[in-house]
Amino acid sequence: MGQSSLHKNSPFFYGWYIVLAAAVGVFFSGPGQTYAVSVFIDYYIQDFGWSRSLVSGIYSSATLAAGLLLFIVGRMVDKYGQRRMMLIIGSLLAIACFWNSFVLGPVMLFIGFFMLRLFGQGSMTLIPNTLVPQWFVVKRGRALSFMAIGGFLSSASFPPLNTWLIASYGWENAWRILGSALVLILLPIVYFLVKNKPEDIGLLPDNAVSKKRLAERKEEKMDEEDEEEGFETNWTVKEAMRTRAFWFILFCVSIPALVNTGLTFHLFSILGEQGVPGSTAALILSIMAIVGFPVTMVSGFILERVNVHIVLGLSFIGQIIFILLLTQVNTYILAIGFAVLWGIIGGIERITLNIIWPNYFGREHLGSIKGIATTTMVIGSAFGPLPFGIAYDVFGGYTEILLIILIFPILGTLAAFLSPPPKKTA
Repeated sequence: MGQSSLHKNSPFFYGWYIVLAAAVGVFFSGPGQTYAVSVFIDYYIQDFGWSRSLVSGIYSSATLAAGLLLFIVGRMVDKYGQRRMMLIIGSLLAIACFWNSFVLGPVMLFIGFFMLRLFGQGSMTLIPNTLVPQWFVVKRGRALSFMAIGGFLSSASFPPLNTWLIASYGWENAWRILGSALVLILLPIVYFLVKNKPEDIGLLPDNAVSKKRLAERKEEKMDEEDEEEGFETNWTVKEAMRTRAFWFILFCVSIPALVNTGLTFHLFSILGEQGVPGSTAALILSIMAIVGFPVTMVSGFILERVNVHIVLGLSFIGQIIFILLLTQVNTYILAIGFAVLWGIIGGIERITLNIIWPNYFGREHLGSIKGIATTTMVIGSAFGPLPFGIAYDVFGGYTEILLIILIFPILGTLAAFLSPPPKKTA
């Protein structure tokens, strides 16, 4: 009671501490993300004499297996709460890091990759993205934008950090250091800062003094009527699955995962075929991240004022343009232009696909609903590189697959524009 009163009387809304903790959680998804794991791949190949195709196949199959289980993690988030699940998943991700430091054979590697992808890339991305929307309704866009800083810092920090750790201490000790960092940094922050929802400590989302005031503030923004519980409509998974919007948006979620993973995985090869050196390809990835960061920040504020499905549809049009541009990239200037455009679209997609689920279906069953979406995303990313590899073997280049892959953002544009927020009938 005393603690609840303290939070209530504080001039600083506790939800912003939640955003900080969620950003740290997203940052520490890093050990399970491709940008961090990829640094270790060549060392496995060198030390064990494995082929690149074997290691790649193990990684893809482990990613797919992990993705198929994420809907279960989502249900557990709804049942046990984000705080408990972040503590459990953070501990399991630390164990996964220690496990990978003892890898001796392909079976151990599969188990290690599976745990990294399930607990890191999947769960430690899923849980923070269900935690922040519990605390914000009106300011949800900017809150998710601030949380996304953790993701940008993660993708910028882990590749050079892992490279330095491996060079200094060996790949085995690098994994042990990452596991120790999870235990010493992430878990204490989660334990002391994270609360599941504002109602648990006597508050309301956005620090509203009453549900009536929150409803008024949301109506000013969205001009919606008859919101359940005074400020939002909560849908169960079964209710959501009966709407057209759920399936169309689920399809939309898979597209950036498939397209962006395929492009990133084969980018050096695609540009090499077009006469662009590898150093320029590396620069493209850096520019993309640098451009994407401010765009993501701005997008969060825009999405508090503009219908999210319209922004999503426009982002797919942008994706069509940058894929077409990629087929023509054969100079340094065109490569920079492509990187900037890809970064802008990626920054918009990052926030749009996170905010649309709580905005459409409410907070109460968000873990289960977002779990299904995250499963779809991971499966899309697992299959992304495959068609590019097959097409290269068949056609001897990438132009054909880049033109074929356009069908996905074209369909995504239609699906997004045809998916306004669903209305719940009495």
